[in-house]
Amino acid sequence: MSTVTIPSVLTSPRDDAMHLYRAFKGFGCDTEAVINILAHRDATQRALIQQEYRAMYSQELSKRLSSELSNNVKKAVSLWMHDPAARDATIVRQALSGDIVDLKAATEVICSRTPSQIQQFKQIYFSTFGTYLDYDIEYQASGDLKKLLLAYIRTPRYEGPEVDKLMVEKDAKALFKAGEKKLGTDENTFIQIFSGRSRAQLAAIDSAYHNFYGNSLQKAVKKETSGNFEFALLTILRCAHNPGKYFAKVLHKAMKGLGTNDTTLIRIVVTRAEIDMQYIKAEYQKKYGKTLNDAVHSETSGHYRAFLLALLGPSH
Repeated sequence: MSTVTIPSVLTSPRDDAMHLYRAFKGFGCDTEAVINILAHRDATQRALIQQEYRAMYSQELSKRLSSELSNNVKKAVSLWMHDPAARDATIVRQALSGDIVDLKAATEVICSRTPSQIQQFKQIYFSTFGTYLDYDIEYQASGDLKKLLLAYIRTPRYEGPEVDKLMVEKDAKALFKAGEKKLGTDENTFIQIFSGRSRAQLAAIDSAYHNFYGNSLQKAVKKETSGNFEFALLTILRCAHNPGKYFAKVLHKAMKGLGTNDTTLIRIVVTRAEIDMQYIKAEYQKKYGKTLNDAVHSETSGHYRAFLLALLGPSH
């Protein structure tokens, strides 16, 4: 459920392109005008605006935005200009090939997406960057994390609600045997089950595990694994149960304590605004007793704040 509010009477992409061009003219950029247009257009509309801008001014709108805006608002708007699949590809590519490799960000995006979303962004990854996602993971990740990520992006998984009950019990027992029951951990069993089962199946395995052993699978993962491998398994498991709750928690963590982790804040708000932000907002309020809009408002400022709040939609 998207939170992006589109005006009931829309100006044409051509008019939007002209208004943006005007916002760039003169001394300094009229950032407010830019936000008022772009934060209230969906992926299709943004693509049409970019097309018109290119046709009218022989220039890429994304390049112009990049030169006119600065700091966090530039990062957020630049990311927003893509459609969801191209955006995921861009984030993962930057995380795996930037000056600072951010395996955690790449892992979060990969492990929180559905199989069809992964297939889409894998194709765009190759057509945009001329390299396979598999290659970049091979090069930057190592050990169990590398094995899990590669299995996760290569395994076609069922996306429906049906569950195979016999398989659920078998998997729950296999995970217990591979982890809590033995000395050391058989990571390959965790990789095979976590990368090969649908979300509904994994959630059912978790509840069977709890029934059999009186312990949650999440606790077992925390006890038996560590580092980015643990983070990847927990991301897969939490998104199998409730992606909205998972992202609400990530957002809370990004804004908690001294200073805000703006990279994470931008990544989640911008990537989820068109997908399931309504659910994330509801989960946030339920868990932390305040609205996500209020939290973002108190942790950000200026045009950056205005842009994120516009994507979050009305606070209620």
